[in-house]
Amino acid sequence: MSGKLGLLYIVATPIGNRDDMSFRAVQVLQNVAKIAAEDTRHSLPLLQYFNIATPLMSLHEHNEAGRIEAILSVLQQGQSVALISDAGTPLISDPGFHLVKTVRARGFQVVPVPGACAAIAALCASGLATDRFQFEGFLPVKTKARSDRLEGLKTATATLIFYEAPHRILELLQAMQTVFGADRVVVIARELTKLFETIHSGVLSDVISWMEQDANQQRGEIVVLVSGAKESLTENKEGEKILKILLAELPLKQAVDLAAKITGGRKNELYELALSLR
Repeated sequence: MSGKLGLLYIVATPIGNRDDMSFRAVQVLQNVAKIAAEDTRHSLPLLQYFNIATPLMSLHEHNEAGRIEAILSVLQQGQSVALISDAGTPLISDPGFHLVKTVRARGFQVVPVPGACAAIAALCASGLATDRFQFEGFLPVKTKARSDRLEGLKTATATLIFYEAPHRILELLQAMQTVFGADRVVVIARELTKLFETIHSGVLSDVISWMEQDANQQRGEIVVLVSGAKESLTENKEGEKILKILLAELPLKQAVDLAAKITGGRKNELYELALSLR
């Protein structure tokens, strides 16, 4: 290695509005030796707009493993490389994880250049709780795998954030309604920072009807945010486990009283649950 090691910059680019490009991002992209882009053809107009003439190389999900050594070679020569995705922050439902992991393991510094991220932009404007959130990205395409994943998230109390393709958005919302219930609050954040930006909220049943009645709402880049489950759903799961054990040994009322003391749950809810278990 040379005495001075190159840096790997992780550079966020706009998700729609070019004015969201930061001064620092432009400077970094102008000064690095190479830019690794998810799709060079897609990124070229943006780079030309900001007078960035740095040589491009592609790095996407199909060639990432093969590009790592080439990038390491540049870094070893004391030159820096920037990684960008088609839009937003690299690695967030985009390639780059294996590159960053390997670069760090080889002793090189990885420097983030923050900027736009569709998930965070949507969350900030959603009106849903922001103190705890869980990013899920794209769910599995196959129906059963998607349903299984949603079942695993049913009792999550944090705000849930998903990405979805336009041609699958209705299927996703319908699957969510089946698993989460028609009254769970959902927010659709579509085409953020672009001309037809839309942020629409409501319970799942209403949002599905709204989207079915307007095909335009099924187009573009879509972020789906779902309100977290009420704490009582999580409590009932724990209460159900405990009640099953207690009901096997004790009379119903005694089992409910003891379960309430153990879980801190409401007796009337635990009583209804006990009756359903009986």
